[in-house]
Amino acid sequence: MRDRRLVTVASLGTAQTLAWASSYYLPAVLAAPMARDLGVSVPTVFAAFSIALCVSALTGPLAGRAIDRFGGRPVLCATNLVFATGLVALAMARGPPSLFAAWIVLGIAMGSGLYEAAFSALVRLYGRDSRNAITGITLFAGFASTVGWPLSALLEAEVGWRGTCLAWAALHVVLGLPLNALLPRAAESERDGGREAQAQAVPDGVETPHPQRAAWLLAYVFAAVWFTSTAMAAHLPRLLEASGTSLAAAVAIGALVGPAQVAGRLLELGVLRRVHPLLSARLAALLHPLGAAALVAYGSPAAALFAVLHGAGNGILTIAKGTLPLVFFGVRGYGARQGMLMVPQRFAQAAAPWLFGLCLDSWGASALWLSGLLGVSALGALFLLPEPRGERRTPIEGRAASS
Repeated sequence: MRDRRLVTVASLGTAQTLAWASSYYLPAVLAAPMARDLGVSVPTVFAAFSIALCVSALTGPLAGRAIDRFGGRPVLCATNLVFATGLVALAMARGPPSLFAAWIVLGIAMGSGLYEAAFSALVRLYGRDSRNAITGITLFAGFASTVGWPLSALLEAEVGWRGTCLAWAALHVVLGLPLNALLPRAAESERDGGREAQAQAVPDGVETPHPQRAAWLLAYVFAAVWFTSTAMAAHLPRLLEASGTSLAAAVAIGALVGPAQVAGRLLELGVLRRVHPLLSARLAALLHPLGAAALVAYGSPAAALFAVLHGAGNGILTIAKGTLPLVFFGVRGYGARQGMLMVPQRFAQAAAPWLFGLCLDSWGASALWLSGLLGVSALGALFLLPEPRGERRTPIEGRAASS
């Protein structure tokens, strides 16, 4: 049973690395050559990507309901085919209409094939005993940019951006599809104890007061945090330059974010799993505002500290995105609820590069006030969340501590 779970986490984590590298992290490397070849501006390419994020927001709830009903295996396998179709369409684009159409297809795949869908698949399999599995797949996919950016750059230099898209499409068919096919079927999960996990969805003596208020607060937290995360992904080197850091140093310091994210997730797996996920999320939400305050106060000497604090907080909050809805609302209907919570987050992500870019143009490094205050407001929302009544130590924690 334990070995089977390790195989599930490893295969799903690797498939998630492929999904993120070939979609979310693709424009950073390919936007410029795409724009040159298609005769459009780079912002037009990023506008198509923003449309994809909006489409993913609308797709997420439907994918979540499908996972609740049929399990993660058929849904995630289908998304590999949708990813491949979108990437082939992108490789065949000849102008703005076909460019936007291809990204709409990729948006459907992103809404049904990235973290939220993977978390829902794990909860469908393991119920409340999913926290470590969620952490495990984020450890794998934490290297998506580390793997994806260099590989996309290498492929673009060798076979051009169109060949790169076709290569990623082929990987979805020959690698991603078989990996997702290794997921246990929902029926297999029930035979291995899945019914017991599902039965724990509502009992356990845990009840969330004001569930609608809790849902709105969580949706706000995720939107605020991922607005900042996406803004930093798009503008971090430029932000560090505005704070007085040289371009070479800004690029080198920006590279610390990825390892810091993985370090934060290792901290969650090794230490923070012993505390309530809400406390873990509060600690993580504090890290970006602390780093922003240090960078505003001390400038370039604090740049590395800012990158590490931002990365570590972002890494832990990615896990909280999967565990907090489970703690507050239980297993039943988790996929659909996760999809709904994702909607404002995806719209915030779509707007973040443009809005934060405008702030950076107007305010320079003082744009950090925006991201810092958003982080503080997210922390405040986490403190406003009504704690579930009943056991202070829920089954998700008890099993995590004993595993």
